Amino acid sequence: MLHLRLIVPADTTDEVVALVERTVGTAHVVVLTGAARNPAGDVVMCDVAREAGDELIGALREMGVDSTGSITVENLDLTLSRHADEAEREAPGEGADAVLWEELSEVTHEESTFSVTYVAFLALATMLAACGVMLDNAVLIVGAMAVGPEFGPLAGISTALVQRAPRLVARSLWALIGGFVVAMALTAGFAWLMDALGLFTEDMVTAERPNTGFIWHPDWMSFVVALLAGIAGTLSLTSAKSGALIGVAISVTTVPAAANAAVAFSYQDLQQTWGSSVQLMANLAGIVLAGTLTLLVQRALWAWQRRRDPAVRPGPSGIRGSVSRERT
Repeated sequence: MLHLRLIVPADTTDEVVALVERTVGTAHVVVLTGAARNPAGDVVMCDVAREAGDELIGALREMGVDSTGSITVENLDLTLSRHADEAEREAPGEGADAVLWEELSEVTHEESTFSVTYVAFLALATMLAACGVMLDNAVLIVGAMAVGPEFGPLAGISTALVQRAPRLVARSLWALIGGFVVAMALTAGFAWLMDALGLFTEDMVTAERPNTGFIWHPDWMSFVVALLAGIAGTLSLTSAKSGALIGVAISVTTVPAAANAAVAFSYQDLQQTWGSSVQLMANLAGIVLAGTLTLLVQRALWAWQRRRDPAVRPGPSGIRGSVSRERT
């Protein structure tokens, strides 16, 4: 279930409440007359099944609630209510299949910001992967994959392409490309420092490295794995199952490839630098392609479902569940 808190002008409260009441899958409607101060207006709250949430939020935005007031959405982990159970049963579709496009846009927007924290995490992950590459230690490689935050901008690109948002595409590309450039430059400097301290040697780069040599030997399987990871990562975002992102992070060779390219470049090993760079590009392209196609399929399937059984019913509202008004 989702919890919606709306601030609406007093003269549109009845219209908003009527919309909420005729939306299949809503319950626990509460109206606080005159409760809002900035912006001034009434507060309308309700719970709605996830599968009906996107259509209701879209209808509220069409009414201009986000411009004249506000729309706040929270995920509810537990709701003990017969009305909520009935609302979820009545809502069309399955909550796990529902995509909240506004939520997805907000999440990917936040994760696609070129910030100090983002660059720091990416740089630390790349340096950690560099240690794993030089020591031929698969455990360090897996740890570096888990730390890397690069899936955020990749998901941002896919979301922006589907929603035709060029500004978000540019923002995500800047975070992705700029982040990797800075991270790889810092990792190259880190490699020179470690070499000066005698902890890294050129022999470590040219060694066979049976556990990590695959990083600079890209093949079609690398692209296939990136495609599968992109699908899984996108589904984890749209279904609010963020735990799956850890599995996605440790299944693709983005950060390790960037680390290997940076270290190899610091020792002027151009063959490994090129191979690692191709591996990096193949993984990034595969994730973006898979993420975009996954979102397109999800949008088409959900649109078909909504044409069959819309969540927002036309016509006058019928009171469903419990509605209470409080004057403050």
